[in-house]
Formats: sequence, structure tokens, C-alpha cells
Amino acid sequence: MDSSKHNNSRPLPPYTRYTMDMFFTSAGEGDAEITKFNEWRVEVHDANAYSFEVPHLGAQRTEVQVRPVSGPDINLISFASYNYLGYSYHPEVVEAAKAALDQYGLGATGSPVLNGTFQIHMDLEQQLVDFFGLPGRGCTTFSSGYGANIGVISAYIHKGDYVVLDRRSHASLFDGAILSRGNIKLFRHNDMDHLKSVLESITGHKRRILVCTEGVFSADGDEGNLVDLVPLAKSYGAAVLVDEAHTLLVSGPGGRGIAAEQGVLEDVDMLIGTFSKSFGGVGGFLLASQQLSFYVRFYARSRMFSCAIDPAVTGGIIKALELGSGPDGHAKRKRIMENADYLRNKLEGKVDTGPSHTWIIPVIYGHERITIPLSNYLQDHGLDTSLMTFPAVPKNVSRIRLFVTSEHTREQLDRGAEIVLDAARHFEFSTEFQEQPA
Repeated sequence: MDSSKHNNSRPLPPYTRYTMDMFFTSAGEGDAEITKFNEWRVEVHDANAYSFEVPHLGAQRTEVQVRPVSGPDINLISFASYNYLGYSYHPEVVEAAKAALDQYGLGATGSPVLNGTFQIHMDLEQQLVDFFGLPGRGCTTFSSGYGANIGVISAYIHKGDYVVLDRRSHASLFDGAILSRGNIKLFRHNDMDHLKSVLESITGHKRRILVCTEGVFSADGDEGNLVDLVPLAKSYGAAVLVDEAHTLLVSGPGGRGIAAEQGVLEDVDMLIGTFSKSFGGVGGFLLASQQLSFYVRFYARSRMFSCAIDPAVTGGIIKALELGSGPDGHAKRKRIMENADYLRNKLEGKVDTGPSHTWIIPVIYGHERITIPLSNYLQDHGLDTSLMTFPAVPKNVSRIRLFVTSEHTREQLDRGAEIVLDAARHFEFSTEFQEQPA
């Protein structure tokens, strides 16, 4: 294919001859791929098309001010943040964080196993156990959701054991499996027949098996098939880990996630949550049996050898949990789904929005080579959003991800849809003019 063109033959800038995956592998003893990457980065920067790592000048609200590579600061409607319920800037959350800052200082300054555990961390863990309402469970916090996944999997799985992953699982689940040195098996996305065949092929080996999936998959915005997966895995003696990063406080009864919504929460062995999304902070946690929770505290390397969560952020998270599990959270959960359905309805039939029925709406644009021009176009026209390309998603199914929040107004949703549809026409991935079948 001519590197200056994409699917529909629209000429593209010279820097699109490279895509990010071209710099992943070593070229040998030298630093050729590092040099090439930086030459490409400078080329994109000099073309005033570098729209990554753009400094945001305030809180992650539905409208943000950013500082682009060149030119004046600009205001954008944000569909890039997974601050789903607006708690990162909620006044009560901010005040709670300030109060914790006054009491505990800025950082934990130590591993949670040594000097880094504060009473406020223990309070958060107990309140999370109470929130889920599962007697006999324990909670272990981590400094990031990524750290929780890699730490839990690598602590539980040992060499010779098996980690069975949905192909669409988050990178942190794959990285945890790799770090564990266990055997890695994949099953097709939400395909229970394929999962069954994988489990049948390994259950005779008399090794520990962990099946990993997600509540909502962030690339496609679709739900995991937990209602079928959990009993299937159990029937083969496997443990189940569910990453509920994008669901907690947003879905399920009282905001307890997709596992609770699908009625299998009690049967999930390991539930992973993150505080960087609907809680509005940063960090992660494991909810599991008390025995496993205590084991992971000492054998998850990403916890043992990392600093504990900032105590000030922890104070804000506790307040977000209180709000999200009460009337405020109930109202926001209703509003976020109304907003998501409204935006999806404005896009459906005009662009490919995939299988999503949640607050994460993908817009498939296809070829990796238009990613940077498209990102730059969206920003220039007033939209802050998130683009995913290979290897985060399969080749030639790159997508814009629109994160809808409970705080978006109808005017912002209308304008966001208008910008996306204008981009779809400009870059020729609109489906509204495709010939319909007879």
C-alpha cells in the first residue's frame, strides 16, 4: 500500500508512513528503533500535529482548557476522561482530600508493607468490604489499577500454572500473566464455547487455573459475559478474576459493578477495581477472601516494592465512595446512561459504533495511518478525546473512544456528535452514505 494514502486513498501527511507499532522491537545491538522513533516524533511535532500529552490546565471537567504544541490555549469539550461521575472535582471530594492532606501530609513515603500504611488506608479497605456486602472478604489496596492486576495475578499464579484470558483483556492482565511465568491461554472474546475447549485442554494437568475477564471492556465498550463465564470456569475448577475498572459506582445495584448486575458477584474469586475512573482519584484494589487478600499483601511485587496510595487522594476516594453508593450516585448512574444512549443514537447509522451499550462508545475509523491527522483534526475542531490503535486493538480497526459522563450537557453531547461526524466525512469513514441492501 502507498504509505501516503489510507483505506479510501485520501492523501496523508508524510509522517503517517510510520505507525506506533513500528518502533516496538529491537533492531539489534544499537538503538535504531529509539532513534527512528524520536526522528518521527520531531517530524510530527514540527508539523504542529503532535496532539499527545497535551497539558490540561484545570480539572478534568466536561470542558477543559489545554495548551497545544503551538498557538494559544484552547477550550475543548472533553470525551477523553473516564471521570465518569465527575467526582475528581466534586467539592465534597476535594474538601475530604484537603482534610486528609492536612492530617497526613502529601505522600505515604513508603511501601504499605513497611511504613507506608496509614489509618486512612485501612478505613478505605474496610469501607470497600462493607460496600460490596460480602462477609468473609478482605480488601488490599494498590497504588494503581495496573499494579493491582499485575500484582494479584503474579502472586496467585506460579510457574506451570495457567492464566486463561479473554483476547480483549486489558494490557495489565496480560502483563500480570507474563510476570507470573505461568502458561498463558487465550479464548475468543466472550466466546464461552471456545473458553470451554481451552479449559478442557488444560484441566487434566492438575495445575492452578485462573480465568480473567472484565466487567466492561474499554476498547469496545461491551460487557463481559460473566453470567455464563463464572459457572463455566467453576465447573472446571478454575478461579475467576474480574476487572471491574470501568464499572464500579457506574453500574449494577448500588454501583457494585457488572458482576453484581449479572448476579455472580459472590462467586467471583478476585474482583479488581481502580480508583482512577469513577472514583476520580488514583490507585486500585483487590477484593477477595481474607486469606488471599492477606497473602497478596506480601507476595504482590507491585505492592511490596511500590509506595502506598497518597493519603490525601485516599481521603477523597472515601468521600467518592460515600457519595457514589448513596442517592448522589443513584442519580448520576441514571444520568450517565441517558447521556450515553442519547449520544449513541446521534451516531448510530452514520459511523460504526461497534457493540457498545455502555458509557464507552467506540467510533471505528479503521487504518492506523490516519490516527495522528484525525486526532489533530478533532482537537482543532474543539474535541478532547481518546484514540486507540494497534496493538491495543487489532490491525485496521482503530477507533475513537468517547467516554460519556453523568456531567455532560445535551449541548455538549450534540456538539461532540457533530464534530465526530464531520471528522468521519472528512476522513471518509462515515457509513451514512453507504449503499443499503435491497
